[in-house]
Amino acid sequence: MPVTLTVPAPPADPARPRPWAHPWARFGLRRLGRLLVSLWVLVTASFAMIHLIPGDPVRAALGPTAPADLVEARRHALGLDDPILVQYAHYLKGLFTGDLGTSLASQLPVSDVIAQRLTATLLLAVFAFVAAVVIAVPLGVSMGVLTRRGHGRRTELAFTTTSIVVATIPDFLIGVALVYVFGIRLGWLPVAGNDTASAYVLPVVSLAIGPAAILARIVRVEMAGVLEADFVRTARAKRLPARTIYLKHALPNAVTAALTLGGLLLSALVAGTVLVENVFAWPGLGSTIVQSILTRDYPVVQAIVLVYGLGVLLTNLVVDIALAVLDPRSKIRED
Repeated sequence: MPVTLTVPAPPADPARPRPWAHPWARFGLRRLGRLLVSLWVLVTASFAMIHLIPGDPVRAALGPTAPADLVEARRHALGLDDPILVQYAHYLKGLFTGDLGTSLASQLPVSDVIAQRLTATLLLAVFAFVAAVVIAVPLGVSMGVLTRRGHGRRTELAFTTTSIVVATIPDFLIGVALVYVFGIRLGWLPVAGNDTASAYVLPVVSLAIGPAAILARIVRVEMAGVLEADFVRTARAKRLPARTIYLKHALPNAVTAALTLGGLLLSALVAGTVLVENVFAWPGLGSTIVQSILTRDYPVVQAIVLVYGLGVLLTNLVVDIALAVLDPRSKIRED
């Protein structure tokens, strides 16, 4: 009887995982897609803003006595007499090529105006953010330790009331008060410009006080909750030093929510520089946009709005990435 030999078929090669199937890849693609959509909305809104604001920016720049033919020639040179879709296409092309237009008031490229003022605004916002974190984290941690398990009721009430009151005061009002006390009455600090290191003190404090109060409250609540967690009880049972328990075990777990709020506060600080810069005659984007609005220099206004919006979007993206690194299970998942 003939014997039939059956040769087993080779095992099928497992399908190679698709690159975008990795959780980090999906996370990156989702965030990139949201960023691109948000950028398109921001660009479109800034373009529409110029055409919705009443008045003729060219006439405002040249003055009421400028001849009509000069006004028309200037409008033609700027492309303001083209159809709206053509202007939008030119605007998008300019953004991709780095051409933000020309200032109607100074006749300088808008990109040069932004470059001259951007550094001052960024330094002010970053210094204020660092000051807010330096104030808020130690204060919040201390209050969390002092008020845990219902202890220190009066301390908690005083801290909560004070932080709420401070957080509700507009930063420009704080700036005005600081100018009056430390600049005019005492004469300790300069109240205008950014020529010296001491000139940074008052505007930085004006911007940092409110966010520091908000952030300190969040850190206190998170710290008080973490101190009741099981891993902290285990650390105490091992007789670890209090400094090790608070700084090594409790603090890293308490800053996640504070980090989220901190990113939002940084975005708010960048936008909040508009009013504070005008209080202190700070040579940044905030004072520039107010001057440009008054003179109807719309290309500069349009570009500064884009810069502020882009700063907010990038800050939120950085916060999302930082939170994903700190807590992958909560962020690297399908939405």
